[in-house]
Formats: sequence, C-alpha cells, structure tokens
Amino acid sequence: MKQSKLKIMLSLVGMVKPLAGWMVLAITLGVLGFLSAIFITVFGAYAMFDILGLDTPFALSFIFPAVLIFALCRGILRYGEQACNHFIAFKLLAHIRDLVFGKLRELAPAKLEGRDKGDLISVITSDIELLEVFYAHTISPMAIAFCVSLIMCLVIGRYHPLLGLFSLLCYVVIGVVLPVVISRQDKRESLQFRNQAGEMSAFVLDSLRGLSEIQQYHQEDQRLQEMLSRSGQLATTQAKTKKIQGKNSALCTAAIHLCSLGMLAFSGWLYQSGRIGFDGMLVSFVALISSFGPVIALANLGSGLQPTLAAGARVLDILHEEPLIKENKTGLTPEMTGIYAKDLSFAYEDETVLDHISLTVPAGKIIGIAGRSGSGKSTLLKLMMRFWEVEEGRLTIGDTDIKDVKTQYLRDLESYVTQETVLFHDTIENNIKIGRLDATHEAVIEACKEASIHDFIMSLPQGYETNIGELGDLLSGGEKQRIGLARAFLHDSPVILLDEPTSNLDSLNEAVILKSLYQKRKDKTIILVSHRQSTMRIADEVIKIESGRIS
Repeated sequence: MKQSKLKIMLSLVGMVKPLAGWMVLAITLGVLGFLSAIFITVFGAYAMFDILGLDTPFALSFIFPAVLIFALCRGILRYGEQACNHFIAFKLLAHIRDLVFGKLRELAPAKLEGRDKGDLISVITSDIELLEVFYAHTISPMAIAFCVSLIMCLVIGRYHPLLGLFSLLCYVVIGVVLPVVISRQDKRESLQFRNQAGEMSAFVLDSLRGLSEIQQYHQEDQRLQEMLSRSGQLATTQAKTKKIQGKNSALCTAAIHLCSLGMLAFSGWLYQSGRIGFDGMLVSFVALISSFGPVIALANLGSGLQPTLAAGARVLDILHEEPLIKENKTGLTPEMTGIYAKDLSFAYEDETVLDHISLTVPAGKIIGIAGRSGSGKSTLLKLMMRFWEVEEGRLTIGDTDIKDVKTQYLRDLESYVTQETVLFHDTIENNIKIGRLDATHEAVIEACKEASIHDFIMSLPQGYETNIGELGDLLSGGEKQRIGLARAFLHDSPVILLDEPTSNLDSLNEAVILKSLYQKRKDKTIILVSHRQSTMRIADEVIKIESGRIS
C-alpha cells in the first residue's frame, strides 16, 4: 500500500502524543540552546564595537561573563535536548515493536502464510531501529528550526524590516526548499535500498536454515555467488544514495555561502544608503551566519530522512494491514456437543480446496480423516481452529456457528498439532509448557509419558532443562513431533486436532501414543488426519476426502 511522505510523517508524529510533554521540553531546550550559541557570536560583535570605541549597548565587563554563561548554557541545554529526544525515541521504538508484534498476532496465520519471514525480521529489527532517526533527530529539530528562525528574523529585523525578510528567505531556502529537492532525488534509491536489505535478510536466513541441504547437494558455490550478487546490488544502491547525499551536502554548503554573501552585500548597501548603522550591518551579518545551525540540520535531513521514511512506510504497512480473520472478543461459549460441517466450501484464491462437504464429529469420538496430499484435510482442521474463515456453508460447534464463538474460548476448546512442530530456542520444559503456562513439573512429566518422550528427555544430561536450540535443531523430527503431542496433551482441551501426528515416528512410539489417544476417548473428541492405516485403526469412523469432496 503506497503512502505519501506527508501521510507517513503524520502517522509517525501521531505516535508521539503520549510523550507530548517530553517533546515540548526537548524543543524548548533546543531553542534556548541554539539561541545561546548564536548570541555568543553576536556578543562577540558587540565586544568588537566596544574595543573600537563605537557605540554599543553592552560593556566588555558585561559581555565576557554573558558569553561564558551562554557557553555553559549551550552545553547543558544541548545535553538536555538530546536526552529528551532519545528518551522519546527509545520509548516509542519499544511501543512500535509492541504494536507490530500485536498486529502480527492479529494477521497470523492467514495473512502470514507464504510471507517472507526474513523480510518480516528486517522490518521488526532494522526498519524499526531506523525510526530512531525520525524521533530523536527529526521532529524536534524541525520545530526548533522554525522557532529559532522566527526569533532571529525578529532580532535581525529590528535593524531594518528588509533584513528580517531577507533572513526569512535564507532560512526558507536552506531549511525547506533544499530538503524537499534533496528528498525527491533520493526517494527511489532509498526505498529500493530498504527493500533490497529486507530481501538480503531473507536470503541469508534461508541459507542458514538450509545449510545442511546446501552442503549435501554441493550448492555452496551457487549460493555464495547469489549472495555476492545480492550484496553487490545492495552496495551499488547504497553507493548511489551516498553519491546523492554528497552532492546535496555540497549544494547545502554552497547555498549557505551564497546567503551569507547576500546578507553582507544587502546589509552593506543599506549601510551605505544610510538606512542602518555600522552596528546594524555587522550584527545582522554575524547573527545570520551564526544562526544557520537549525536549518542546516533540516537540510541534512533531506537525504537522511528518505531511508527513514522508507522504513516507516514498511512498518506502517504492517500496522495498517487488515487481518483476514478478526478476533471475536465478545462471542459465545457453547458447550462441546459435536462439530458439524454443512455444505462447506473453501478456496485459496482461485484454487478450490473443499467443495460442499458435510460431516459430523460427535463428542467423545475419534474421527479419522484420510485422503491424498492436497485433498483438503489440513485445511479442514485450520477452519475448525478458525485460522481461515468459512466461505460457503456452515461450520458449527453444536448449534453455534464457529465465527460466533469467542476466539479465546475456541483456542482453549481445541488443541491443534500440525505436521511440523514449531519449537523455540528454550528448554524442553518451557517448550512443552506453552500448552499451559501454569502447569506443574509433574503435569509436564505426565504429558511427556503419554507422548512417549519422557524416557528420551531423562536420558539427556540436563533432562527437562535441556535447551533444544534454534527451531529445535538439536532434536530429530520424531522427537519434535512427540514434544508437540506432549504440548497438546498438557493443554488438556476437550477437542484434539491431529494432523499427521505419527508421520515421523517408528511403530513402537506410534503404538504408545495411539494407546494414549485411545484412552482419552472417554472425555475427548479427537480428529485424526493421517496417511497411515495403522494410525486409523483407533478411529471410530474414517472419512475419506478426495479432491475436496467426501468420497
């Protein structure tokens, strides 16, 4: 979704509202700090007047202590301004991360299936981090530049209104016109750089995850060449942005010199024509050249702001994205008397997966669902979890349509074990406790025994405190699958949805788990998807789905 730069900036600025008081304080300190720095130079001009014997409103005995105070205040005020800005920035970055993770939770799983995970990681890390530039070095500098420029126009205009207007013109050129021109030049390259950086992150993540496969099939050289090619493209784009930034810096410096010379020539002309005194000419010139600091900061933002806005656009795209499935927070909590599908249809875009199927899953029964890959078995379980929304027909728990059921209640009602168990970089016990965070250690052990994984865990040096590595890399496929089953058993929900729960298990472990499932039939409703005939032997009824229809 394309957004204008103004809209992006307004959206980002809107997030500052809870910290508006801190922002006002940062702006106030910044304005006073710049004025202190400017008046060091201005008072230096007054000191020169006094030394030359010219009329001056301040004596040297006052000027030197004042300059010392201004210098001391400049340091303290600058520190205070930066402290406030970074406090705001880091608070907001934490808040934005919280918003992004909350939005990803809303979007999952429907909107995130097939999404480039490496690119998402890039948004969550580098793109959000880059917003620090906007919050710490953009908002308050813009306000400070406006306030300081306005004050200095009044100060310089005190000698002659035309000098004030000329100063205003200089500030507008350097602080407004140049940043707009610069940002337009750098817009395409900055956005391209952020997108390429996200793609590079995704490529590196894929390469690390698939390192063993890359080595097995001798793809190291091909993968390395691809990485070098992508790095080269990224470096080329970055070089273009740096080149543009260099040209813009030179343009800004040239504009400052021209404005300074213009002020000297204009004030000199006014002096020669008798409209202002010598003090007016010199102070106006000195005041202008010493007051460019705030607007120079804005000019520098022209090139630095584009990457930030590009990153902000990627973050806001996620925050503004609407979920396919909205959480039902005030829905019904029906009793589990059975799950019923009536004339149910579903399609992924243009591909029909389920075509007008009807089935009944009575409470307290084990129902097997068989069929070839791609026939719609896993999709049916996802619809029961309401990961996707039913398109045609009805899917109900008892007499209640599943979309009318409170989402939190539905997730508590059902345990879902997928074909590939997702494990986290944590201990075995903490991975299993995801099923029920308040579970006791004894309850975890009991669930692991039912999943035929307890003996294996106890054979490890650290037992349940063993860290299983990133994505469970230290475990085999069968061990991961049994931990997933233990997690579901610990959840202890009335309905258990199992998608190929024994596909990675040997016959002995399969038998132990099937026995546990069979024993649970008295108080559980179990829906079992599997290709294995041995797994289906415990089912009270087996339903076959072929090409999206019940056969």
